[in-house]
Amino acid sequence: MKKIKKIKIKVNGKKILIKDKEKLSKILQDLKIPIKKVAIEINREIINKNKLNLIKAKENDVVEIVHFIGGG
Repeated sequence: MKKIKKIKIKVNGKKILIKDKEKLSKILQDLKIPIKKVAIEINREIINKNKLNLIKAKENDVVEIVHFIGGG
């Protein structure tokens, strides 16, 4: 049986373990984060949401997710 390599990344200041080269869209799905209502930054670079299926996480990536909140 092939062992799946895990890596550590930081999401909004919290360290989590994920599969190596996991796509960002899968990570957000697993965290139950609604993609339409957030802005995403990886290693201080804002990510185009159309590229979430193309971007793979790497060891020690720092992901910041900002939720939009309506109001006046």
